[in-house]
Amino acid sequence: MSTATSAVAATRNPYAEQAPVHPLRFLHGLNPLAKLAAPLPAMVLVLFTRDLATPLAFVALALVLLLVGARLTAPAVVALLLGTPLAVALLGVTFGLWVDPPRLDDTSAAASVVLMQVGEWRFTLAAYLAGVATALRIAAIVLLSLIAGLTTTGPELVRALVQNLRVPYRLGYTALAAMRFVPRFRHELDVIRAAHRVRGVDAGRGPIAATRRGISYAIPLLASAIRHAERVALAMEARAFGAHPSRTERTISRWRLRDTVFVALFWLASVAIVWWGLLAATNG
Repeated sequence: MSTATSAVAATRNPYAEQAPVHPLRFLHGLNPLAKLAAPLPAMVLVLFTRDLATPLAFVALALVLLLVGARLTAPAVVALLLGTPLAVALLGVTFGLWVDPPRLDDTSAAASVVLMQVGEWRFTLAAYLAGVATALRIAAIVLLSLIAGLTTTGPELVRALVQNLRVPYRLGYTALAAMRFVPRFRHELDVIRAAHRVRGVDAGRGPIAATRRGISYAIPLLASAIRHAERVALAMEARAFGAHPSRTERTISRWRLRDTVFVALFWLASVAIVWWGLLAATNG
């Protein structure tokens, strides 16, 4: 088998072996449930914060963990380092415009700093900081969720749910099979579009032509989906899927000591950040 063929097979096979990971990229070696359980309390706590310090600290913590412990491409690193502050700055303006002025502290120094004024309407620094606080909460939740999202594959998560949380394998592996439909449907849609262009059917511009093309794509895509679903169902039936209460696992998902240590340290760091944020808000 050639290298190109092996690469394509590894892309399409959800159970293919992953590429070797550097020992420093420790997030890939953790149990998927640990990477979900560790940031989950922090994500809930961030929802109830109103200051700038607490979500900013969680953003910094998530960025450090992703940059150190995850295997990221160069565009992903650039997106994290440059896209995060840019998104927070832009969302701060957007959310700041929706802030109700009576809810702001008129006695603060930021309330007297006018950033923009149209007639009698004023966009103050206090409104912008309130918008930035909301944007930071969203950024913190997104980055904390990426700890598991960027370092865990679908099969790994399903195996952990089935083996560690005792989720019925009928549900877990059926959901995994359903998720594997998405890339196949994307490939089928590309094939249908190419076939239409070859036959000259994909001509025309404007919303009417786009609607017509969408309808013409739907019928063959639906037929392909039904055929693929029948093949998957026959394959699962041939392997006696669901006939027994348990199945032999090809890959074992274990909860190790390092998973417990990671969750405990993350929870301690979360408590310390929240405590520091409360002290900063009180002293401020």
